[in-house]
Amino acid sequence: MPTVLVVEDERDIRDVLRRYLERAGFSVLTTSSGAEALRLLASADLVILDLGLPDIDGTDILREIHGMGNLPVIVLTARSTTEDRIHGLELGADDYVTKPFSPAEVVLRVQAVMHRYSGLPGEAGPVSYGNSRLRIDEGSHKAWLDGALLDLTPTEWGLLAAVAAAPGRVYSRYELVNRVRGYEYAGYERTIDSHIKNLRRKLGASGADVVETVLGVGYRLGLRQDETP
Repeated sequence: MPTVLVVEDERDIRDVLRRYLERAGFSVLTTSSGAEALRLLASADLVILDLGLPDIDGTDILREIHGMGNLPVIVLTARSTTEDRIHGLELGADDYVTKPFSPAEVVLRVQAVMHRYSGLPGEAGPVSYGNSRLRIDEGSHKAWLDGALLDLTPTEWGLLAAVAAAPGRVYSRYELVNRVRGYEYAGYERTIDSHIKNLRRKLGASGADVVETVLGVGYRLGLRQDETP
């Protein structure tokens, strides 16, 4: 499931883009902060970037992304002159959408850009981890541990699927909240610990080894993804 990072200072726009993108099968991260966006870039497969951010000019973020390499960017902005479009494309943007816009059109543009880069993944079967100890099926939202189907709440499922997306990578509480619940404010982050505790209980005696704590940072999957034959 490709991850789209929406960097936009207007909450209504962030919320509507999240809804449309999630319906289209994307995982979505959102933020109104350029500084937070820079921290989340490593988690994104594509960035929708507003150039008029309150803390960092969007063109500076574009330069940072361009320096990272092959991360596609769609600029979303009220700057609609030909010169603005040319400048954005010169800085490395893959597409340019001006406000007001159709959310459905933005989704189509995201899909087109993703296809140009690597193509959207098709339906896949369960992915296994830890020599088949853990199996996760994104399509059916089901997970098994040691052959037993796990009875997970939507939040617990989202947390497990999130850390399993990149085994060994540490996810901050902010990022997990953003991925799983769509909330951006810091107050909700502390409840992630409670959901992780419940998830580990359902994972049994080895729950803390399956979903590991990295002190002062967040959580990660403690099992390696099995190689496909």
